[in-house]
Amino acid sequence: MQQRNVTLILDDGSRFHGKSFGYEKPVAGEVVFNTAMTGYPESLTDPSYAGQLMTLTYPLVGNYGVPPLTLESNGLSTFMESEKIHAEAIIVSDYSYEYSHWNAKESLAEWLKREQIPGITGIDTRELTKVLREHGVMMGKIIFDDAADNVPEATYSGTNYVDKVSCKEVIRYNEGKGNKKVVLVDCGVKANIIRCFLKRNVEVIRVPWDYDFSNLQYDGLFISNGPGDPDTCDAAVQNIRKAMQNPKLPIFGICMGNQLLSKAGGASVYKLKYGHRSHNQPVRMVGTNRCFITSQNHGYAVDNNTLTNDWEPLFINMNDGSNEGIKHKTNPWFSAQFHPEAASGPKDTEFLFDEFVNLLK
Repeated sequence: MQQRNVTLILDDGSRFHGKSFGYEKPVAGEVVFNTAMTGYPESLTDPSYAGQLMTLTYPLVGNYGVPPLTLESNGLSTFMESEKIHAEAIIVSDYSYEYSHWNAKESLAEWLKREQIPGITGIDTRELTKVLREHGVMMGKIIFDDAADNVPEATYSGTNYVDKVSCKEVIRYNEGKGNKKVVLVDCGVKANIIRCFLKRNVEVIRVPWDYDFSNLQYDGLFISNGPGDPDTCDAAVQNIRKAMQNPKLPIFGICMGNQLLSKAGGASVYKLKYGHRSHNQPVRMVGTNRCFITSQNHGYAVDNNTLTNDWEPLFINMNDGSNEGIKHKTNPWFSAQFHPEAASGPKDTEFLFDEFVNLLK
């Protein structure tokens, strides 16, 4: 098998040499690392990875192949987190050309080629991760050594990736059948979040990120995860503030939803040095000794010091002390920076969906 030589070039001039196993095109984006041991089909299809070159620190990747992209009657994919790959590329140490799994339909390489996403192997991902940990995430380019003159330009900061991945029209799930109605502001929602609501017999009204939902009839507001910089999403913040004029309306946010709810409440957000992308982030519920292992994928965090007097931290990251969720002191509004729906990852915190659904009147 003839593999083309590729080079990953970081903004600081660092170069990493490897081989191509995916679609053969040069690409640029923000280089990030994920320390999860499994779950590459879910991670690649997570819209929060839009614009990013995803480095997997677990050395062996591809040995269980890729499940089929089948759609349920409600339009959600059965095994993926969206209908396509959103990451710009995947970077691994050792790609397994042989795969075996009861649910595998094709190899990771075949899937990448079909979706026109580069994949590179033979990279020293330990060294690459050390560089990113020391410097912080940075822009990078994957170029083919035999066509090095074709070099793309990388932009990430300031780009509204939420607008790129959000739905373009209102989509309804479980229409007329659910016990309660929830408006879901789609900033790049993962399918398992919607599945978690449907499993609890909730009707979901999924709206574009900048949609004015004030005229809709609903019992609760949910703000989803999504990619990029929350400061590019002011339209969503203004709509959330409008909803907050009803102090009895339950509001729940996850990941980007935590950041947008915080901004709507008057707090500010900052960029983490290298983000949290893994299945093993320990978070503690503030005021308790309850600690949970969580799945995470985000590059920004809420500044606890900017929370107004009406708000307080709900969860704290036990590794770096950063905010992992907020709650209002009197109104039924709360959020999580991590992913209670996991997919992939631990399900320790799925009970947060139950708490939100129980608030719906």
